[in-house]
Amino acid sequence: MAVAIDGGLITPIVKNADQKSVPTISGEMKDLAARAKTGSLKPEEFQGGGFSISNLGMFGVKNFAAIVNPPQGCILAVGAGEERAVVRGGQMVIRSVMDVTLSVDHRVVDGAVGATFLQAFKGYIERPSLMLV
Repeated sequence: MAVAIDGGLITPIVKNADQKSVPTISGEMKDLAARAKTGSLKPEEFQGGGFSISNLGMFGVKNFAAIVNPPQGCILAVGAGEERAVVRGGQMVIRSVMDVTLSVDHRVVDGAVGATFLQAFKGYIERPSLMLV
């Protein structure tokens, strides 16, 4: 994840996130972000990551492009969710919609792999209960 601090940006790392539950990841993210803002992270807690998430949605930003922070391979830019009119089954309905943009360093990650990731991410965001199984 990317955290704004005085003097710039830092990317604390949730290690082995693929092996952790959503509540565990959330708790670690909160702890890392708080310690990043106080300058108390150890170097191994912010060096060597492979994938970052940048959320400007909390500031009302709907869409943006994040730049990969080398040596990482990808960064996911998460915008604000908002209600929008969409068509479902021929009917106009109101749904919460969120824009995300994935930036990848093609020296590290093939674009097709990035597209596959976004497809899976979309499925989980549309049906969050899938993350619990």
